Amino acid sequence: MKLKFWLFSILTVFLLSCQSVPQDVAYFQDFDKYAQQGYANNYYKYEPTIKNNDQLLISISSPVLDQRQVAQFNLPMNTYLAPGETTVMQSSAIQTYTVDTEGYIHFPVIGKIKIAGLTKSQGIELLENEVSQYLPSPIVNLQIISFKVTVLGEVLKPGPVEVTDERVSILDAIGAVGDLTVYGDRKNVKLIRDNNGVKELHTFDLTKSDIFNSPYYYLQQNDVVYIEPNKTRKTDSTYSSSKSYELSTISVILSSLTALSTIVMVVFNVTKD
Repeated sequence: MKLKFWLFSILTVFLLSCQSVPQDVAYFQDFDKYAQQGYANNYYKYEPTIKNNDQLLISISSPVLDQRQVAQFNLPMNTYLAPGETTVMQSSAIQTYTVDTEGYIHFPVIGKIKIAGLTKSQGIELLENEVSQYLPSPIVNLQIISFKVTVLGEVLKPGPVEVTDERVSILDAIGAVGDLTVYGDRKNVKLIRDNNGVKELHTFDLTKSDIFNSPYYYLQQNDVVYIEPNKTRKTDSTYSSSKSYELSTISVILSSLTALSTIVMVVFNVTKD
């Protein structure tokens, strides 16, 4: 009977040791306490910064002039020649400005303008000041159309996330890729940001509510979010297929020994009776 007990105990311990339950899966575990204290709303403070290689959509208009009079300050529509046709066609798509590696755009009439490093509102103000030398009361519309972030690691659908409204939070980006898997380390979410060739690193703890106060809560274009695997995933990855086969074999042997001991005890009891 003691043999059966010890074999059963060994098998139970072995099976439990091969299976660990992921911890800290829930987000914002201190939310109730934190909500009572309140947190700073960074929504209205956030504004994207124009960077090198950005694609900008810029249009100029004026409330006091005919649109034809300001046309020289806007890029022309795209034109193309259809196969087999002699008439040049024009598309409705407006061409974009590319911020070069030195942070400049080449603007009609005015020439080179240094715009990288400015926020969107600062860029609009700069362009209004420049164009106002030629046009009365210019209205500048500026949009960053190349805004995207990338989410990698332990998420359901890793990859780039296109941002249409120039504002995306770390939670928005994670939600766009299907959320973290159960194997994602919620306490060690890494943000990689490129500031003119210099890599800036930051770590989020999604189990804490103070993430809402972080200056990195809202992402910038070309940010990379990396979700590290938790201990369970790292432990599982250390076992090769041969190791898994060995563990399976040992499990079968222990199960067989347990069954054999049960048969022996039954036969022994019958014989004894």
